[in-house]
Amino acid sequence: MRIVASNSVAIQRGIGEIGVMWTVRLNTVRSYSVNPFSYGSPARQWNTIILSSIIELLSKNLQQLKIMKKTTNLVGKFTQSVRRIVQDVKDEGASSGQTKEEVIETNERLRAVRIRLDENYDTAKKALITLMARYSESKSQRNVFTRYALLKAMIKDVIRLETQYWSLVEIPKQEKAETVPAFVLRACAIMERTQKSGEGVKTSAKLAEEAADKRERLERLNDMTTSQIEAENTQMTNDLYRLLKKYTGLRNLIRELKKDYVSSKVYPMVPRYTMLKDMIKDIMHDPDYMEVCHEVDP
Repeated sequence: MRIVASNSVAIQRGIGEIGVMWTVRLNTVRSYSVNPFSYGSPARQWNTIILSSIIELLSKNLQQLKIMKKTTNLVGKFTQSVRRIVQDVKDEGASSGQTKEEVIETNERLRAVRIRLDENYDTAKKALITLMARYSESKSQRNVFTRYALLKAMIKDVIRLETQYWSLVEIPKQEKAETVPAFVLRACAIMERTQKSGEGVKTSAKLAEEAADKRERLERLNDMTTSQIEAENTQMTNDLYRLLKKYTGLRNLIRELKKDYVSSKVYPMVPRYTMLKDMIKDIMHDPDYMEVCHEVDP
């Protein structure tokens, strides 16, 4: 841009020089008081000099105009190149090497699995919180036989989730050498294969609502750059990883509760009564439960 500005100044300076030269030459011609176009007159000689000077200055300025034109073309080409680079970064790929279509697909997968995992997590958390509330209420029951029946009933309601494969999906353990994104995507694949009971039956209104929501999401993602979508995917992956860890902790508590409850059936009522209470209290003081029991539901 400095080159273009300097060329403009040079052209203006050249035009000014032509004007000054014309003024000087014309004043000189007028001083002779003769026909300026007569053959051999001094005025004619001055006119020849003036024309030569004009041609020389015009030649110089013509060269400067050509340089300015080339510079303008270079600036235009540079601007176009920058725009192409920005567009390539926006449309073609991100630091992970994925195309925009691929990162959008990953975004949709993570979002769908997050919704499904939230449902499973809430189911497990509410089941255990309800268990603790019912256990506290049972303390007011002085009759041991009645309370024994209450303890069995409340535990059965929780471990029943183990028999409903759609209620609590099974998440595998993370391998030692497995990265967070790889583990999350593997968990996503497992959850996608597990269909929830009644999930395949949807009304036309529900399908239309889901289609409208998806269009809105895709419009938002298409307006974003690939890097922005990838950054959002990274945040969603980290959030999903933390939720997977919390869910797995609660899932393991329910699994252990079922195992201990089944094992306790071989014991008579008196020792088993104490065992049932200990099972519930063990969950109550477990770090995995204590981490989530005070969460406020949105």
